[in-house]
Amino acid sequence: MRIGASAKSFPSTAVIAIGASTGGTEAIQKVLIEMPENCPPIVIAQHIPAVFSRPFANRLGEICAIRVREAEDGEQPKPGLALIAPGNFHMLLRRGAAGYRVEVKDGPMVCFQRPSVDVLFQSVAQSAGSHATGAILTGMGSDGALGLLAMKKAGARTVAQDEESCVVNGMPAAARALGAAEQVLPLERIAPRLCRYAEMAIDMEARA
Repeated sequence: MRIGASAKSFPSTAVIAIGASTGGTEAIQKVLIEMPENCPPIVIAQHIPAVFSRPFANRLGEICAIRVREAEDGEQPKPGLALIAPGNFHMLLRRGAAGYRVEVKDGPMVCFQRPSVDVLFQSVAQSAGSHATGAILTGMGSDGALGLLAMKKAGARTVAQDEESCVVNGMPAAARALGAAEQVLPLERIAPRLCRYAEMAIDMEARA
């Protein structure tokens, strides 16, 4: 297991959202394996069949410094934990008096997908706003582009994977075309940038 550096200090209300499709399982692995053990909560929508989402999460949990698991409805995202949307279910981020929680639910496909990156990102924009950081990784189609734009408009910092390091450039290209990505980076630079942006996020509790 990789032991990530843990010297960084992150605001308690920071959250990172990641979306991917084709080629995303390897891309997500490369991002998560670089995350420090005390990283902000991470929520992930990866286009994946239901039978594979839990084994995918379990495998990442074995090789990463952080904990990784398939999300359950009502679960609280926590520092050092990445929650992956179950295959064939949407995942949304909600915020209440007790902090963040995830909602895992059925519903119509969005951009022909369930889980949909747009559904997750839109919920992150609404629930976390400027306290969030978002990344859209390799994938076919345009799912996540509008959601990443919503995050950016809500004050979140946003990143898209560059064409050269993508297996399929569809989703990042769609986000770039909308002006949704603040930065376009090769895959190997995304984890450090997400951490840097998360360090800069405003802490809602500190402002209260």
